[in-house]
Amino acid sequence: MNNQSHSPLDTQRHTLSHIMTYAILELFGQDIGLGVGPTISEGWYQDFDFGERKISSDDFKAIKKKMIEIINRNLDITQKVVDVTEARKLAGKDPYKLELINDLDKNGEKEFSFYTIGDFVNLCAGPHVENTKELKSLGWKLDRLAGAYWKGDEKNKQLARIYGLGFESKEKLNEYIERREEALKRDHRKLGKELDFFSVSEKVGQGLILWHPKLAKTREAVEEFWRKFHRQRGYDTIYTPHIGRAELWETSGHLENFKESMYAPMDVDGEHYYAKPMNCPFHVEIYKSQPRSWRDFPFRWNELGSVYRYEKSGELAGMLRVRGFTQDDAHIICRKDQLLDEYRKVLKFTLDIFEKFDFKKEQVKGYIAIRDPNDSKYIGDDEIWESAEKIVKQVVEEYDLENEVEEGGAKFYGPSLDLKVKDAIGREWQLTTIQLDMNLPTRFNMTYAGPEGEEQPIMIHRALFGSLERFFGVLIEHYAGAFPLWMAPVQAAILPVSEKHAEFAQKIFDQMLSEDLRPEIYAAEETLGKRIREAEKQKVPYMLVIGDNEVKDNTVTIRQRGVKEQETLSVDDFIEKVKQEITDQTQ
Repeated sequence: MNNQSHSPLDTQRHTLSHIMTYAILELFGQDIGLGVGPTISEGWYQDFDFGERKISSDDFKAIKKKMIEIINRNLDITQKVVDVTEARKLAGKDPYKLELINDLDKNGEKEFSFYTIGDFVNLCAGPHVENTKELKSLGWKLDRLAGAYWKGDEKNKQLARIYGLGFESKEKLNEYIERREEALKRDHRKLGKELDFFSVSEKVGQGLILWHPKLAKTREAVEEFWRKFHRQRGYDTIYTPHIGRAELWETSGHLENFKESMYAPMDVDGEHYYAKPMNCPFHVEIYKSQPRSWRDFPFRWNELGSVYRYEKSGELAGMLRVRGFTQDDAHIICRKDQLLDEYRKVLKFTLDIFEKFDFKKEQVKGYIAIRDPNDSKYIGDDEIWESAEKIVKQVVEEYDLENEVEEGGAKFYGPSLDLKVKDAIGREWQLTTIQLDMNLPTRFNMTYAGPEGEEQPIMIHRALFGSLERFFGVLIEHYAGAFPLWMAPVQAAILPVSEKHAEFAQKIFDQMLSEDLRPEIYAAEETLGKRIREAEKQKVPYMLVIGDNEVKDNTVTIRQRGVKEQETLSVDDFIEKVKQEITDQTQ
């Protein structure tokens, strides 16, 4: 019998799930099969086998009406714990409940919990509210209908899954619905198509992103900024291959611990090679390419390295979950006495770079994964673990970063810090991982000549964006496709009023290109109003209208995204204005 603790809202949501089931049985008959019905982050769902009956969202109105009626009966909700024999009697002829009871029985369960609301009795671990009147102040609604295979196995029967939303009040419910509607408008898959940013081709393969010219321009701008930001902070760029011999992945432990996420090997001259799932073993081999002295440290090596991992097709999601992606990877190899200072620099670096994408420190939360002191799976000596965990906590506190400590969350080879950011509408996304690694230095016998003999260095893995694919998916939703000027694929739309202004438009276009800016001419094939609307739809930061006066005076009339007032500047002054704005956004 499950004795998990639940928040009050989870308990209320779970009770609403039972009320919904009770209402459906009263409306559609008692012979409906009941699958699972857990709570989820915004409400609940319940699976049903309606048999030959047809169910649709058109039935939600009647179900909701019946639910309100049941709630208003002010019914007590009681629990009964029984043995397996009684449990089977209470489950009646419902094949799904009987199967669950049999599964629990096989697993050694001796006690079976049932909850009663009115004359509705259901197998359930609970908990529930004590009386249905406690649900009257909640904000809730039936949300949507979907299909789901019993026990998640496509070989089993497909059931009808009804989702519900449940919140502390009607106001909270409405707030959530508004946020969700805004999130749908910002969906990077929808905007990616509307703005011609990227696509996924069935011929190329699922989970493999095709970057179209517009988003590729934005990526190029971000990569240039990323490289400069790293150079200024003492990093050296390296490049590594896309494949490696099986021996490399055996030594690193990937074939032992990560093989299910790796693609099948390819035969090269009778040897197995694998597409790389990670960049780190290659960085280790660069380190080992020559002897190292304690005076050489630290090494800070960064790479935009493309990696390939097998993800199940059902888990792929646009740019957010893919099979081929580019990590903004870096490895810091240092002495133990340098670890604190290097960790400080990494976190400062991360917060600084986040600001350039409008993620302020107050939007960032750290999740510190440390070891479980009672678990023996961790490698490395206790002294290093204790020191490393202390350093991670100390640095996070120094930067006054909101954080949570997750005991037992550390990988077997070292503690880590994950950073999640809240976007423009308050959704949390995981981006950065800063991972201490005591595994690869040991496996690859990484050493250096210390003052008193051979020693082993410390290795920090660090990806700030996580991957470019995921990061750009997040950015598209964060900005709703309206990138800041420095990132915008088209920074200025040049709009000649008529064909006679095309030559001057081309002159401005060429001048902007020579200044490394990104203009586009919207030729006078449509009305000016229609072209302005198209540029607005494409979320271009600046629109430059060119008519007779502009040609005569060598000026442009500027319409700025989100600004009602127009202004007229010389072409040179406009270009300087744009360049200064880009500098202000990136420095």
